[in-house]
Amino acid sequence: MSGRSYKDAVDLLNTLQSNAATLEAIKALGGQGNELAIPEMVEYLERIGYKREDLNSLNIIHVTGTKGKGSTCAFVDSILRRLYTSPHLVAVRERIRVNGVPISEELFAKFFFDVWDRLEETADQQRLPTAKPKPMYFRYVTLVAFHAFLTLKVDATILEVGVGGTYDCTNIVPRPIVTGISSLGIDHVGVLGKTIAEIAWQKAGIFKEGVPAITVDQPTEGMVVLRQRSAELKASEFIVVPPVPEVAGIQLGLAGEHQIVNGGLAVLLSQKFLQSKGQTTPQAALPSSFIEGLKDAKWPGRCQTVNDPMYPSTVWFLDGAHTVESLACCIEWFLTPLPGEIHFESLYSIATRGRSGQSFLGVVLEKIAAQLQLHGSSESPDTFFDKVVFCANVTYADGHFKGDLTSMSIPEDDLARLKTQQELAAAWTSLLPTFPNENVHVLPSIEHAVRAVRDETSNGRPVEVLTTGSLHLIGGLIEVAGLSEVAL
Repeated sequence: MSGRSYKDAVDLLNTLQSNAATLEAIKALGGQGNELAIPEMVEYLERIGYKREDLNSLNIIHVTGTKGKGSTCAFVDSILRRLYTSPHLVAVRERIRVNGVPISEELFAKFFFDVWDRLEETADQQRLPTAKPKPMYFRYVTLVAFHAFLTLKVDATILEVGVGGTYDCTNIVPRPIVTGISSLGIDHVGVLGKTIAEIAWQKAGIFKEGVPAITVDQPTEGMVVLRQRSAELKASEFIVVPPVPEVAGIQLGLAGEHQIVNGGLAVLLSQKFLQSKGQTTPQAALPSSFIEGLKDAKWPGRCQTVNDPMYPSTVWFLDGAHTVESLACCIEWFLTPLPGEIHFESLYSIATRGRSGQSFLGVVLEKIAAQLQLHGSSESPDTFFDKVVFCANVTYADGHFKGDLTSMSIPEDDLARLKTQQELAAAWTSLLPTFPNENVHVLPSIEHAVRAVRDETSNGRPVEVLTTGSLHLIGGLIEVAGLSEVAL
């Protein structure tokens, strides 16, 4: 091992990524993992020196769902940080955060190599033949997070499920304080080849005996399954989030009408958590601390407006939407209220493999049409964007990724020929045959896309850029465009 720096840790972590072929095999299983996932994760946990029951000391709020789970975690994080006076409150999202701030590179490297060394030292203790010497990327990061939080002796942990619920690696926690389920997205039914009932069964796997189980309103088929599973798993109570008038009446820190539902779920999760600690009792009105928490919640890359610090005439609208439903929410947010005079719009979009570019972009255009009509605009979706750019999910123009953003999930042949981007461009032209071909661009990297925007800025006119299609894309753009200080 050449070194033990943050960069060394990231390089080693990237060796644990699944390649495109492996991800396709996982997708063939419905994307929900398998029943061996939990026993394997328990073995890894024991090999780094912890028992499953040790995780109960983290006081976990466990959240799953098809869409909105990350937003819900962000709201809960913001609310509880206003109520806890002790220094350690954590949220596991894309990164390991303490008090709402990612842990330092030095701490990440320390905890990363603690786990790496323990797994190396206990390689001969491997019991399950299906388990590899080291877990894959997401499981490994989860182990690092658990190790970090146990070492730091945190007071509360907001834990977001990765995929599914029942067989997700985060579901080794024996007894969280409270569990929550955000919306079950209908668009995932076709993608995963699962019914709403099957998806609900997976998500409800995080329910635990004696622990409150909370959900937002769901499609009838899904709600029936959630109720059944809560009874089977002996949850202490099953609650459907009631309307919270105060949430709808304030300007939430996370933009978009869809966040009202997530905010309501966050309120109830926070209340149940605090009640379990004897720190609050039910109140008729929402406390001011909750309201301020909802107002101040932040979550980079989701319905986020960023003024470019180096190019004052450029405004970036960032949203990592990557499903049909989340794209519809993205457009609704972007056009509420309707921006003023739109001089230049550029749509950066990375379509998830397996989704049709025609339907993916069709939703964008349909939603634009609906929002324009709603706001009384005579503008046509055909002319709403001046230019569109479909770029590969590669960070830099030289073909390299920023270490933290390295992705092995893109097939090499697809990347070399820009297959996905070409398909999206063809779909766009098919949907809008009158859109000027010279204004549809396929570019090989995020840096190329940012350069295209910078070129437009040099013409001296305001530039408004809607960037969407992938959280990985948003992260790369924040890096390349130099937006870290204002966006993160």
